[in-house]
Amino acid sequence: MSVREVAEYLNVSTSWVYRNASQAGLIPYRFGVGANAKLRFKASEVYAWVKQQRAS
Repeated sequence: MSVREVAEYLNVSTSWVYRNASQAGLIPYRFGVGANAKLRFKASEVYAWVKQQRAS
């Protein structure tokens, strides 16, 4: 999933994904180097992360 797709799925801004995803436990995969690098996320990992965030 792209950063935009993750942001839409989580209903947050793309800047939140860039800033907080790693700290929140969503591990991005980086393709490229430097400012041109693209971040991608495995859909299955995003769905699993959302399940873990459920309040009991």
